[in-house]
Amino acid sequence: QLRLVESRGGSAHPGGSLRLSCTVSGFTLEDNFVIGWFRQTPGKEREGVGCITKYNNSHNYLDSVKDRFVIVKNYAANSADLQMNNLKTEDAGIYFCAAYSSRSVGCVRSPDMYSIWGQGTPVTISS
Repeated sequence: QLRLVESRGGSAHPGGSLRLSCTVSGFTLEDNFVIGWFRQTPGKEREGVGCITKYNNSHNYLDSVKDRFVIVKNYAANSADLQMNNLKTEDAGIYFCAAYSSRSVGCVRSPDMYSIWGQGTPVTISS
């Protein structure tokens, strides 16, 4: 019923860009949900990259990706995309999108808050 599907992962060079897509099913981006992006690297805990609220004017990003990554909603495709610019080697990993129901004006990046998860899409950085 409620489903998130990540796509458009791939490989990029340091300094390059990628745009990941999170397609939503069972609800729309106009509903009261927070959308978050996470990444998982071997040997590290899953970390919250960023999140966005229904209202779009509230973002919350990991310090290391601020000014490089941004979540952008595509209403026509019912997706929340992660635009990644100026990629670094440390950005490699499996990227997940997730969602939780919320009427709050803000969002949090804690994985425990999220009840709906996609399957992930890989991002590799090569020189």
